[in-house]
Amino acid sequence: MNSAPITLTVNGTRRTFDGDATMPLLWFLRDELALTGTKYGCGISQCGACTVHVDGAPVRACQRRMQTLNDASVTTIEGLHPSGEHPLQLAWREIDVPQCGFCQSGQIMQAANLLKQHVKPSDTDIDAAMNGHICRCGTYPRIRAAIKAAAEMPR
Repeated sequence: MNSAPITLTVNGTRRTFDGDATMPLLWFLRDELALTGTKYGCGISQCGACTVHVDGAPVRACQRRMQTLNDASVTTIEGLHPSGEHPLQLAWREIDVPQCGFCQSGQIMQAANLLKQHVKPSDTDIDAAMNGHICRCGTYPRIRAAIKAAAEMPR
């Protein structure tokens, strides 16, 4: 089911995809571009582990099809900051958020969108934004603390 090549920008680099247009973005990122920070979790858009930004908005890469991405701009955890120094990445390390770490890139990408919209998010803002991002280890209190710490850092 090949169609016309799809061009998109991933982490600032223009890319071309000339494969099955129904392929999920997640597999393009992981298998074709070797950007493995975005994780496969449930595969049905319920856990949030695969969250990336498409045109500045968080999306679940496991369900976003390549055919919907022509001329789109995609940012993964690897593209959030060139050297991993985004305030959220710093706060995540400082507070030692991850336990197993599997969901954390999706958590950070969702939180990055939250901080774009709310400079100083309340607990209610954080809970609403992060709802649906599942952490098997239950690090939710540390996630909330890291988001608050990142909100205090210069951007």
